[in-house]
Amino acid sequence: MELWLAAQAFILGVVEGLTEFLPISSTGHQIIVADLLGFGGDRAKAFNIIIQLGAILAVVWEFRQRIFGVIVGLPRERQAQRFTANLLVAFFPAVILGVAFADLIEHWLFNPITVASALVIGGLVMLWAEKRQHAIEVHAVDDMGWKHALKIGCAQCLAMIPGTSRSASTIIGGLLFGLSRKAATEFSFFLAMPTMVGAAVYSGYKHRALFENGGDLPVFALGFVVSFIFAMLAVRALLRFIASHSYAVFAWYRIGFGLLILATWQMGMIDWSTAQG
Repeated sequence: MELWLAAQAFILGVVEGLTEFLPISSTGHQIIVADLLGFGGDRAKAFNIIIQLGAILAVVWEFRQRIFGVIVGLPRERQAQRFTANLLVAFFPAVILGVAFADLIEHWLFNPITVASALVIGGLVMLWAEKRQHAIEVHAVDDMGWKHALKIGCAQCLAMIPGTSRSASTIIGGLLFGLSRKAATEFSFFLAMPTMVGAAVYSGYKHRALFENGGDLPVFALGFVVSFIFAMLAVRALLRFIASHSYAVFAWYRIGFGLLILATWQMGMIDWSTAQG
């Protein structure tokens, strides 16, 4: 494996791991960083699928005890059944809209200008949501009802627009719909599991021919491992952070990063308008 290719795989693995579960848009960062690194084409499509699996495996490992408890208790425990039903209800809207519009969105919206705009708009929405008076109806994930789950599932669909962020959509949606900050964050993690696995399987099947080149295996393996490690670090750090902080810092980061991309485009420093993720 070439040194520069290994460096690209490492950097993109770090970006995916750090951003997947933070409300700052992993897809948006991948599009921008990959364009800056000159990492594109069919290899990039396959690589993105692999590193997303690395990130989701990290959150599965982090919550392995809870997942195991739900699986074991599913046949007889009402709480496990309710938790599973809520995940399925929240997952359902993304399945419908994803299958119907994924190709159109990827063709028209996967570019840095869309990402930058969505980062800024999403950051402003996050600031507004954090400043609102929160009326908390659900303090823990196990207290959720199916209506809360459905609303969050609908909010998650906004993340189909690159730069919006799946985590931001579900977490801020959860806050607006009456969940505590801890409950919204944890449910976002759990909902990521079926959503990301489903998206990866769908994309992997659609682009299955891209995995026939065995020479790319070392690149994929490096990206997978790096993404797994940094995603685990990010998940643990976020859970500690939200215990005593708001999401405002992430909102300001989104706004600053998005404005930087738009500024470099407007000043002609980088021609983002022709770039594709």
